[in-house]
Amino acid sequence: MPQKLHVLTITLILLIYIITALRLPEFQEAPAFRNGAECNNDIIHIAMTLDATYLRGSIAGVFSIIQHSTCPENTVFHFLTTHHLSPTLRRTITTTFPYLNFHLHHFNTGLVKNKISTSIRRALDQPLNYARVYLSNLLPDTVHRVIYFDSDVIVVDDVVKLWEINLNSHVLGAPEYCHANFTHYFTPKFWSDPYFSDAFKHRPAKPCYFNTGVMVIDMMKWRRFKITEKLERWMEIQKRHRIYELGSLPPFLLVFAGDVEAVEHRWNQHGLGGDNVEGLCRDLHPGPVSLLHWSGKGKPWLRLDSKRPCPLDGLWAPYDLFKHGSLISDR
Repeated sequence: MPQKLHVLTITLILLIYIITALRLPEFQEAPAFRNGAECNNDIIHIAMTLDATYLRGSIAGVFSIIQHSTCPENTVFHFLTTHHLSPTLRRTITTTFPYLNFHLHHFNTGLVKNKISTSIRRALDQPLNYARVYLSNLLPDTVHRVIYFDSDVIVVDDVVKLWEINLNSHVLGAPEYCHANFTHYFTPKFWSDPYFSDAFKHRPAKPCYFNTGVMVIDMMKWRRFKITEKLERWMEIQKRHRIYELGSLPPFLLVFAGDVEAVEHRWNQHGLGGDNVEGLCRDLHPGPVSLLHWSGKGKPWLRLDSKRPCPLDGLWAPYDLFKHGSLISDR
């Protein structure tokens, strides 16, 4: 084969591969949801990451939020994504939710390129997981408060109830889980060195675990107290000293644990994806439910496609707008 023809063939093969790799799944168009008569002009801001791997989960999450909202037209979604997928993702959101108020914000993954340490699961190491660290950079200054949701949640209550919680003097509100063994989130090296462990010494309350997949954030205080810089500092320390194993969660614990406005547990029934290794089935925690969260390795769309769903995955299925079989796996 002549060299030029060989080069052309290889180029065409690469182009086909790239187009296939970037091909996004197709979704049904969601019905339009309109405001109730009691709605005013108050806007609710919600931030979520948006990428190819978790797109199916994100779409289901958005659908659940607007379906259960009294004032869905007052909800503005801020999708954090990478620049190269932006046009395709914008088209997907627009065709799936023609009436949705949303903005795409481009996250520069170069910001965390040299700050990410390997963790216990590959999915936790993806740069977009760290976009929430840079919310103050990504969102406009006019956004004074935001709810951050992971892409594997389903909301089964009116999100305005979460939006309206009083953060008091705190930057951040989230459900806390003080029964969890807090020491497990950091390495023995962390706890044996006062330079690290003294970070929790003067907190207003007992440091407790909270899940960063559901957070209500005062962005004005976030900017005022330079939270992004504080989170980055712990990420840089982690690169040098290996003080934790769980991706982007521990820096948030290091900055906020013991200084969080406690939110009702109903707003994060987390862990439905099992642990970070096997992703085994789990039951709901006792108590009422406003939000279901498939944190952990097991994702409901993958388990449903494999015909091996967990019982609670059936609660996710009604919000699935996916048209075809799953194209991308989180291994």
